[in-house]
Amino acid sequence: MSLSRKRKKELRKLQTQANSLWESQQILVGEAASVAREAGRQLGHLGREEVRPRITAGYEQYAAPYVEKGKKVVNSTVIPAAGAVVGSAMSVWDAANDTRSRLASGRGIDLAASWRKAAPAPAKKGMGAGGVIAIILGVAAALGVLYAAWQTLRADDELWVADDPLRAPDA
Repeated sequence: MSLSRKRKKELRKLQTQANSLWESQQILVGEAASVAREAGRQLGHLGREEVRPRITAGYEQYAAPYVEKGKKVVNSTVIPAAGAVVGSAMSVWDAANDTRSRLASGRGIDLAASWRKAAPAPAKKGMGAGGVIAIILGVAAALGVLYAAWQTLRADDELWVADDPLRAPDA
């Protein structure tokens, strides 16, 4: 297809205008990206200075009493009860093993041995399993709240990125 000189000149002029417009749009997109980065940075500061203290205060006010109460319940009732059950099961197991070994060696059953009392175990010191579980649950709850806050307040960078930066946008 052959074009006249005038038509070629008009097309070159139009192409120059389109390129100029495209360059100005790319500059605008670059400036928008820098604004978005700065907004993200400011959002991080806001999270550290405003959101985190409020979450911590809310946890201290609302969740911490229940976590402490849960730790007390676990340490004062659940762990001793579980210890009693496990201790009883171990005593039965030891008695069964002792009886089995007596029968195997031909000595018979010693009923007096099953009535003997063992020395009490020394008191356990330190944090129990309930304390560890409560700490893990507390940390998990705090991380969940922080993640939810982050998802709510984060900047959506995809709004500022062109789909194909090398292709001119459609009119």
